[in-house]
Amino acid sequence: MRGKSARTSRQPLLGAPADELDPYLPANGNLGYRISRYDLELAYRVTGNRLEGTATLTATSYVDLTRLSLDLAGTLSVTRVSVDGKRVRYSHRNKKLTIVPDTPIPPGGAMTIVVRYHGSPRPIRGAWGEVGWEELTEGALCANQPNGAASWFPCDDHPVAKATYRIAITTDSPYFALANGVLESKRVRAAQTTWVYQQIEPMATYLASIQIGPYKKVSLATGPIPVDAVFPARLSSNLKVDFARQVDMIDAFVEMFGPYPFPRYTVVVTDDPLEIPIEAQSFSTFGANHCDGTSRSERLVAHELAHQWFGNSVTLARWRDIWLHEGFACYAEWLWSQRSGGRSADEWARHYYAKLAATPVRVTLADPGPRKMFDDWVYKRGALTLHALRLSIGDGNFFALLHRWTDKYRYGSVTTEDFIALAANHSPAPLQELWRDWLFTPELPPYPGAA
Repeated sequence: MRGKSARTSRQPLLGAPADELDPYLPANGNLGYRISRYDLELAYRVTGNRLEGTATLTATSYVDLTRLSLDLAGTLSVTRVSVDGKRVRYSHRNKKLTIVPDTPIPPGGAMTIVVRYHGSPRPIRGAWGEVGWEELTEGALCANQPNGAASWFPCDDHPVAKATYRIAITTDSPYFALANGVLESKRVRAAQTTWVYQQIEPMATYLASIQIGPYKKVSLATGPIPVDAVFPARLSSNLKVDFARQVDMIDAFVEMFGPYPFPRYTVVVTDDPLEIPIEAQSFSTFGANHCDGTSRSERLVAHELAHQWFGNSVTLARWRDIWLHEGFACYAEWLWSQRSGGRSADEWARHYYAKLAATPVRVTLADPGPRKMFDDWVYKRGALTLHALRLSIGDGNFFALLHRWTDKYRYGSVTTEDFIALAANHSPAPLQELWRDWLFTPELPPYPGAA
């Protein structure tokens, strides 16, 4: 592991999720233990959408554990569960796999859980539509946010519950398979190919992803940060236009936000249209409609890249703080626009301030509620909050704060209160009124003025 995860009073010493489940997603996440590593051996048949998996989970108990649960969708069937090499009793109901070890696991006790399962993975339906494993016309993708990871592997589906991953995916040889992290090996046997990826930086379950399709891979940059593109060959010309400034964008964000947090970055373009792009740790996925040769989706390219810092490395500890992801990524769009010769960040801020003023909301940015947490106003008001902060403390302090934020909480979990506390160290004046007006009051405050 590189860097340090944040340890606060919200987390037990062993790093397990908080001693309460997230009220936005109370059915997700599990208490009593912490998974430190997932080893997923997966085999997928594109024709027929059939998945077979063996998940080996390395975990540690932090209570006297007589039973434990994992999140796993009911569309997948479990055939065997073992704990420390011994077959154990289990039940699988209501998207929970409940496991009963032969003997209780004492506090601090390590255990290895192996789950064998199979089925036809389907997205999980919820308040935000369908999330998780999704079939494409030819292939598949995973879009887990916020609770879709259990559609394709057993997990502790809580954003604080970060772990390292090894993902091995075997699929038909004509197809390209991508997963999080760095490709460790690729083995071709007859008509099938096994791709093995290692994700050594701790990752939240919702950011785990696999992309499978008839893709080609090209290098956009070999260093200092390797950048790749994975896409259908028919979109080669469009890709050269729509992602022409991808490498320049990374350079700009490194300057603004601090070192890129992962070994490499990949953009994936599916052969199908997608309503919105999808972020995953170490790569982003776009639809064919985002790669049309017009550069109209460049703001989305910036948005998804920014999530590698804000969301993937520095990850919310509770879903109410989603503005720490989306507000920051939206503001990155405005910063890139200004850097690349388009509208300035202030022009974009005034543009969206007028839109927000015309459509008032009745909840706060700091606690928008589960049904509204992905509403567009959260993104825009989050970005405006950052712009107000920038105007209040000045550019030097503002960008120093962003660098410190991404460094201090690298690979860790954060809350709004963490950002407020850190910002106080970079402000010449108290910020209580700014936070009250922008985060904790539903009414839109006046447009911010420079200090």
